[in-house]
Amino acid sequence: MGGSVTSIVLAGGGTAGHVNPLLAVADAICRIEPNAQIGVIGTLSGLEKDLVPQAGYELEAIEKVPFPRRPNAQALQFPAKWMRENRKVKEILQRRGAQVVAGFGGYASAPVYSAAHKLHIPIAVHEQNARAGMANKLASRWADFIGTAFDNTGLRTRGAGRMERVGLPLRPAIAQLCSELTKSRVDARKRAATALGLDPMRPIVVVTGGSLGALSLNRAVSQAAPYVLAQAQVIHLTGRGKIDEVRRTVSETIGESALNDLAPEHAMQGDYHVAEYLERIDFAFACADLVICRSGAGTVCELSALGVPAVYVPLPIGNGEQRFNAQPVVEAGGGMMVDDASFDADWVRTQLPSLLSDTRTLHNMSAQAWKYGIRDAADVMAQRILELV
Repeated sequence: MGGSVTSIVLAGGGTAGHVNPLLAVADAICRIEPNAQIGVIGTLSGLEKDLVPQAGYELEAIEKVPFPRRPNAQALQFPAKWMRENRKVKEILQRRGAQVVAGFGGYASAPVYSAAHKLHIPIAVHEQNARAGMANKLASRWADFIGTAFDNTGLRTRGAGRMERVGLPLRPAIAQLCSELTKSRVDARKRAATALGLDPMRPIVVVTGGSLGALSLNRAVSQAAPYVLAQAQVIHLTGRGKIDEVRRTVSETIGESALNDLAPEHAMQGDYHVAEYLERIDFAFACADLVICRSGAGTVCELSALGVPAVYVPLPIGNGEQRFNAQPVVEAGGGMMVDDASFDADWVRTQLPSLLSDTRTLHNMSAQAWKYGIRDAADVMAQRILELV
């Protein structure tokens, strides 16, 4: 693209699920096109407020304007707020000389899509969920390109726009781990297990409900701890504020000697390792023979990209999107799905030991997850965005 400056504006935010893919694509654009100038439009109420500046990009802040879902005071205020933020976005896009707008969903994306359409700026969209959110449904009317993490999102392009399953742009730690696993899964496992204070030569189960945890997962696994420990070491990430109950339950079922905090200095003290949260979740994924988890889009895409077998227990709320997220990789043979209502201590006692002892099945699940997963999504999405310049 020569020495000219390419101006691209990325929009999205709210949760890590929106912000991390945005930042991964921003980094990929800069690798491919060093002259690119990247601006990010988001809100000051989402994680982008901190994550975007930390990653070295300028955040242009707008107000959050949720679409009204029922007639109330917020619905009456919506038109004026929408017009105000559209004017603000239009000024940002014109000031930056934006040649392409790329949105990643969330509250900040919708007014950016609308303003870009009115200014005749090409629009690219990334949808991370199996069922698209409202902002990206709006954008699909005008999008020149839609990249998805899953097939069958419900989005439809209009006119000359096209859609492609590009996968989920991976955050740096996971992308780096994918590279390490490609070279040697054994070496990556050994390094990660040692860093966490576990024995890499013995099976390892990771339990995680995300940063907030999942009570049903916590209770089912901790209550059946003796049956799990008969087959494997456990890394149990309880979520913030939920570790005391897990510690108490595990201590009652197997005794305190088998329980310890997840840290190298506690190595060999016990096989049930607990922590509220693990900043380097890539270490846990690198040494896991099996992960028990919810099925948020990010979790499903990361575990698939890494080739890690999983028991997915979808969160039973909302429109059931977590079930849709896990369904494709489960159908591909890369994991299994259990309803939240069915995932209890009895299920863990009766089903998990035989699964953990069946190394052939776990190996096949790993291979099928790896086959389904996509590891170059950030580069592909960045390339598609640059093609619109």
